[in-house]
Amino acid sequence: MSKFSKLTGLFLAVVLVLLMTVGCSENASVPETEGQAKDIKDIKIGVSVGHTQEERWQREIDMFKAYADEHGFELLVQSAENNAQKQVSQCENLFNQGIDVLILQSLDASAVAPIIDTAHQEGIPVISYDRFAMNCDLDYYITFDSYKVGVKQATFVTEKAPKGNYIWLKGAAEDNNAHLVAAGQESVLKPYVDRGDINIVLEQWCKGWDPNEALKNTENGLTSANNDIQGVIASNDGTAGGAIQALAAQGLNVPISGQDADLAACQRIVEGKQTGTVYKPLAKLNLAAIELAVALATGQDPMTAIDSSLGEWTKLNNNFKDVDSFSVDVIAIDKDNLYDIIIAQDKFHSLEDVYKNVPKDQWPAQ
Repeated sequence: MSKFSKLTGLFLAVVLVLLMTVGCSENASVPETEGQAKDIKDIKIGVSVGHTQEERWQREIDMFKAYADEHGFELLVQSAENNAQKQVSQCENLFNQGIDVLILQSLDASAVAPIIDTAHQEGIPVISYDRFAMNCDLDYYITFDSYKVGVKQATFVTEKAPKGNYIWLKGAAEDNNAHLVAAGQESVLKPYVDRGDINIVLEQWCKGWDPNEALKNTENGLTSANNDIQGVIASNDGTAGGAIQALAAQGLNVPISGQDADLAACQRIVEGKQTGTVYKPLAKLNLAAIELAVALATGQDPMTAIDSSLGEWTKLNNNFKDVDSFSVDVIAIDKDNLYDIIIAQDKFHSLEDVYKNVPKDQWPAQ
């Protein structure tokens, strides 16, 4: 046999071995992938929320539970009730109970890295829910556009009161969403302030989004301005409620914003006590999060798991990495569109509950 023939034979043998090796590797990976997949009825999803002091969080827990019951999988829920250390220990407890995925609504967005690290050591992916977990190796983020929330809030108030003294109540400084909301508010307020049309007499964070903090801050602002206030930028419905209480004590009713479309806020809007709120379709956010969690737990492609009609995928940076994030849009609600969107379309609240303090002859026609 010639040297050329020997070399050709050797070359073909090597190629054959390589092809067999690649084929074996590809075949070997299939059982491994299949082994990682689970039937939906065998999965266990953990949910950790920072508190349930606001109506929306209990409502969302109920939504998660309803989905789990409908699809036959186990859902474990913990609420830290405004205790950051308690949230860490509760998450560790969830890990010990063998959850497949954690949906995390962080109490302190800058202090959850230990939760993420422990989850990853256990092979558990983490979905940050509505509040962005900062400075950590987060897997996914499901959110509303918080910057847009702030824009809509400030627009509500400046359209009603384009000039005068303002009280600016920001949310919880420890919540990254509050900073995004404030940035959106500032983008609207700044031109008015620069022109001298609006004077901010008080600008204050409200620790824990606490209505009592908002009440005290508003009282301080009213005192410093001798009650000469034309508008209040409140960052959610809870802080709006606290501010309205302080305003009412002085016989004042001025334009004021909110967020979340809480029942009490919707009642205030139809009664003329609150200008508007920013409605965040919680059902859409909730469904996006649980669909993503189920996909991760059952070994499906997470990027195609969420119904595209719910929102859109993007990348957001948490000061550690660009995180795959799914964003759901928000809607400005005032007295003119509250019935159509909140009551008739989304059935978020009932007509009877929202208009309970309004004479029936002033209820919207159905």
